[in-house]
Amino acid sequence: MRREKTNYTIQSVSHALDVIEQFNGERDELGVTELSKRLKLHKNNVFRLLATLEARGYIEQNKATDNYRLGIRCLQLGQSYLGQIGLLHQARAILESVAHTSHEMAFVAVLRRGVVVPLDAVESDQSVRLVSRVGDALPLHCTAAGKLHLAFASEDELRELLGDEVVSFTERTITERAVLAQKLKAIAAQGYATEIGEHLTDVTSVAAPVRDYTRNVVGTLTISAPSYRMSDERIKQEAAPLIVKAAGDLSTRLGFRP
Repeated sequence: MRREKTNYTIQSVSHALDVIEQFNGERDELGVTELSKRLKLHKNNVFRLLATLEARGYIEQNKATDNYRLGIRCLQLGQSYLGQIGLLHQARAILESVAHTSHEMAFVAVLRRGVVVPLDAVESDQSVRLVSRVGDALPLHCTAAGKLHLAFASEDELRELLGDEVVSFTERTITERAVLAQKLKAIAAQGYATEIGEHLTDVTSVAAPVRDYTRNVVGTLTISAPSYRMSDERIKQEAAPLIVKAAGDLSTRLGFRP
C-alpha cells in the first residue's frame, strides 16, 4: 500500500521551514526568544536552526539588534520560482499596456492553496493610486480575481475552495452562499468579474480569466482602482472590454485556442 507523503516528513526540516515562515511581513526582524515562544521550541533548538539557515544564506542577523531577518537566498529562490512560470514571461508587456491605457494598476494573479496571489503588477501613473500587493494572499469570494476562479470551478472544487465559512471583510462582502452562487453563474456567462468595495472599502476591480493550451483557467488579469474613478459606466464601456481583450491576448500566447 502506498504511504502518504506526510509519513516521510523530517521534523528538523519542518522546524527550519517553520522558522522561515515566521517572517511573513508582520515583522521584518525577530529574536530568538520570540521565535521560541511562537514555535514552542527550546531556545537552544531555535538558535541551532537559525545558525544553520544563516550559514546557507536563508536567514541573516542584524548585528545592531541581534535579531534575525530573511536572507538573500529567499529572494533568489523566489525569483527562480517566478522565472519558471511561463505566465509571467508573457504577461509583463500586456500588463504594461493595460496600465498605460487605463491609467490604473494592472496585475496578474494565480490560484494557490485556496487564495489568489498576485505575481506581478504595474502601478497607475496617477497621483492617487493603489499600492501593489504582489505576493499577498487575497480571498476568493470577495475579489474579482478570486471570484473568477470560483466561477469556473467544479462543484467539488467550489465546496473545497469556499470551506465552511465565508468571511465578511466589508459591508458589501457577499456571505450568503446562494447569492454568491448566482453571482458566480453571471460571471461565468459574461466572462469577467468585478468587486466593488467587497474586500477593501473604496476599491473597485475588474478581472478576466487567463487560459492556457489545456483550456483551463491558469490565472487572471485585473484592473484595480479607487472606486471614485471606476463608475459602472466606465467598467462596462472601458475597463471590462480592455481586460477581457488583454486576458484573451495573454491566453493566446499561452497556447489557448477557443
